[in-house]
Amino acid sequence: MTLNGKKIGFGITASFCTLPEIIEPMRALADAGADIYPVVSNEVFANSSRFHDRDEFLDTLGEIAGRDAMATIAEAETFGPQNPMDIMIIAPASGNTIAKMAHGIWDTPVLLAAKATLRNGTPVLIALFTNDALGLNGVNIMKLYNAKNVYFVPFGQDDPQKKPTSMNADLAQLVDAALQALEGKQIQPVLI
Repeated sequence: MTLNGKKIGFGITASFCTLPEIIEPMRALADAGADIYPVVSNEVFANSSRFHDRDEFLDTLGEIAGRDAMATIAEAETFGPQNPMDIMIIAPASGNTIAKMAHGIWDTPVLLAAKATLRNGTPVLIALFTNDALGLNGVNIMKLYNAKNVYFVPFGQDDPQKKPTSMNADLAQLVDAALQALEGKQIQPVLI
């Protein structure tokens, strides 16, 4: 399996400190020949943070993908039968996004794109970044882990002493995890 010619939805949610880190994995997907369709959450579209400048970030996404990021629910809805993706990646997937997805709440562009992808029977790959993975959000992660066509980029604790409930995905494994998900497999080990 290769990524050449694969249509990849790439959802980006508001784990602002992680936004600069997802640029290289997205670029690696594009360099492997994937056709990238970026989708940003409302918060990512509307705000800069101390970690990124909104306009520069959106420009970089457009440069990598060759198209502007989708930023509305109406645009994301096209991932259904009209413009199906081979895979939808959510990176970073915030705790809020994970909780909503686990409970069938599809009220942002990224979540609606994920819903449309799942409706088409194709995989959604989650790269989680949440301070609450080993807290109340743990149940949501496990619910998604057992859901059909939902896969995870391997993840582990990022700072067990100062943030004992926080976990982050290993973005260095995102491309390999996507290749496995496209074959209907969860890359292992998922917990690192």
